[in-house]
Amino acid sequence: MNIAVVGTGYVGLVTGTCLAETGNHVICIDIDGEKVNKLRRGEVPIYEPHLDVFFERNLKQNRLSFTTSLGEGVKDSELIFLALPTPPGEDGSADLSYVLGVAEHLGKIINNYKVVIDKSTVPVGTAEKVKLAIRKHTTVDFDVVSNPEFLREGFAVNDFMKPDRVVVGCSSERAKKLMTELYQPFVRQGNPILFMDEKSAELTKYAANSFLATKITFMNEIANYCELIGADVDKIRKGIGSDSRIGKRFLFPGIGYGGSCFPKDVLALKKAGNDVDYDFKIVSAVLNVNHKQKLSLVEKVKSYFGENLSGKTLALWGLAFKPETDDIREAPALYMINALLELGAKINAYDPEAMSNVKDVIGAKINYADNCYDALNDVDALLIATEWSAFRNPDFTKMDQLMKMPIIFDGRNLYDLQSMNTKPFFYQSIGRATVNNLKG
Repeated sequence: MNIAVVGTGYVGLVTGTCLAETGNHVICIDIDGEKVNKLRRGEVPIYEPHLDVFFERNLKQNRLSFTTSLGEGVKDSELIFLALPTPPGEDGSADLSYVLGVAEHLGKIINNYKVVIDKSTVPVGTAEKVKLAIRKHTTVDFDVVSNPEFLREGFAVNDFMKPDRVVVGCSSERAKKLMTELYQPFVRQGNPILFMDEKSAELTKYAANSFLATKITFMNEIANYCELIGADVDKIRKGIGSDSRIGKRFLFPGIGYGGSCFPKDVLALKKAGNDVDYDFKIVSAVLNVNHKQKLSLVEKVKSYFGENLSGKTLALWGLAFKPETDDIREAPALYMINALLELGAKINAYDPEAMSNVKDVIGAKINYADNCYDALNDVDALLIATEWSAFRNPDFTKMDQLMKMPIIFDGRNLYDLQSMNTKPFFYQSIGRATVNNLKG
């Protein structure tokens, strides 16, 4: 099939590359000429495991190409994916200007039947708005489909190639047939293609992300309560996660969720409810709790050292909002950095992939270490904000030697409490007992 993907951000690039991997001819379109030139040279602008392998292979085999021209991209394409940003406004509503702007342009240039596919996360009713925007400028037959993505950063290639399900909002049999043909190679193991109306498909994405954000936030609330009463959140997590009605995933407590999806989508769902005079009370609570949770490690630091951190140097392991990505959007680490700097602390930070992105945002306000141990030189404490695998089994003897004080505030519960009890550290995590083996 000939496919166009408008937008070469995270979703667009993964979508285009993975569709090319199954033999389709995909042309990706972006208005950023410099970015397009880099992509043509084989430079992948995001860090996502295994994407570079697929990208290079399909580029060499001419199944994946790039252009700045919307007309060139859609001329011979049967399917046109819109993978455009929908950033939140100040009130939380999704900004559809990019999506509707491209839709209007499509209406002016299409000259035969096309299926226009909303891949971006969009509010309920967007498919109809896209349809009206295109129809203003053409009498050519076309269909608009809602096909939300469910890609986890760090696992996006696998999620696309082996999806749990494919959701398609579609009211046209002609479009349904094409979407079935497109996705058949991805569901050969029997996972479903779920066809539904466009509004239900649009809401499915918001509902899924908001529910997962709620699971995370609920466990953070339980963890906070555990600290007050002396219970162990790890044991509770296992106790409830073994219940098949609940499941084991998204029950790990920590310092809150971040990234490009959960914060934006939860906020957008709340705003969508407000627009029809419906108050999503659970969603509102999730937003409030998560905001506070991002600063929970800062509160632990203040409780230990006091409100004034002048003269204190803190190491920070992890800047990305989660491991296996360089994405720092809404990352708890950024909230922590701002709060700690305001309290007078100096920060030595290390992250395997995200440091250049943080430099672009906050510059030289903090120090950037070459590796995780360099960040520990003569620091008063270590804070862990991202659960990178490289942090899971460190050399604690070396850490003790490098740090001024062997104090760890762990926002991701990386270390076993029984093991930490054998080490000369002060170790405080989320929802578990504090280990204090400092001498003197």
